[in-house]
Amino acid sequence: MDWFLDRAIGFFVDNFPSWQVISIGAPVGLAWSFACLWFAGRLKQNGTKTGYTRKVFHFLIFSTVAVIQWRFDTPAVCVFGVMCTLVVLFAVWRGDGNMLYEAMAREKDAPHRSFFILVAYLTTLVGGLLSNMLFGPLSVAGYLVTGLGDAIGEPVGTMIGKHPYRVFSLSSVPATRTLEGSTAVFIMSACALLSAAVISPHITLSSRGIPQVVVIAAACAAAEALSPHGWDNAIMQIVPTAMVWAWMTP
Repeated sequence: MDWFLDRAIGFFVDNFPSWQVISIGAPVGLAWSFACLWFAGRLKQNGTKTGYTRKVFHFLIFSTVAVIQWRFDTPAVCVFGVMCTLVVLFAVWRGDGNMLYEAMAREKDAPHRSFFILVAYLTTLVGGLLSNMLFGPLSVAGYLVTGLGDAIGEPVGTMIGKHPYRVFSLSSVPATRTLEGSTAVFIMSACALLSAAVISPHITLSSRGIPQVVVIAAACAAAEALSPHGWDNAIMQIVPTAMVWAWMTP
C-alpha cells in the first residue's frame, strides 16, 4: 500500500503540467471536448440512436487522448482529462432533454441514466490514471484499445446483434451485450494493438508478434464481455496495457 501511495504521489508530482501547457491545453481541450460532445448531440437530434452517439463521443475522446499521449506526453493528457471532465459534468447538470446529455445517456439505463454516465466517466479516469502510473507511455495501447475496440461493440450490437447475453450490473437496470458486438471488439482491439506498435517506440512486434496480438485482443474482448455494466472503460485500458508491458516491450 505504501508503494502504491508513493507511486501515485510521484506520478502527480512528475506529471504536473507547466503553466505553458495549462494556458494552451486548457482552452483548446475544453473547446475540443465540447465540440466532440456537441457533434454527438447533433447526431442524436437528427435521429441517430444513443448506442451510436455515445460511442462517437467515446471514440473522439480516446483517439484525442492517444494522440496527445503520443505527441505531447502525460501532463498534456492530464490537462485534457480535466477539461473533458468539466464538459461531461456540465452535460449531466443540464440533464434530460439537453442534446449534450442525450448524446451520452442510454434510454435503457433509466431511471439511472446520470449514474451510468458518471460511472463510465469515472472508470475511464481511473483506468487512465492506473495505466499511466503503472506502465507510463505504454498506456497509449490502452487508449487505442478502449477507443477503437470498446467503442465498436455497442454500435455493432445495436446494428446487427442477434445473440444477446446478460452481464453483471451494479444497479437494478439489466445490462446486455451481444456475441456480434464482442466479436467486433476482438477485431478492433487487434487493430488498435497493431496501431500502438506503429506509433509507440516503446512497443515492439517480435517474431511472435501476431500471435501475441491475437491473444491480447482475445483477452480484451473477454474483459469487455465480463466487465460489470459501466466498468469496461477502466478494465479495457488496464488489461491490454499490462499485457503489452509483459509481452510487447523491448
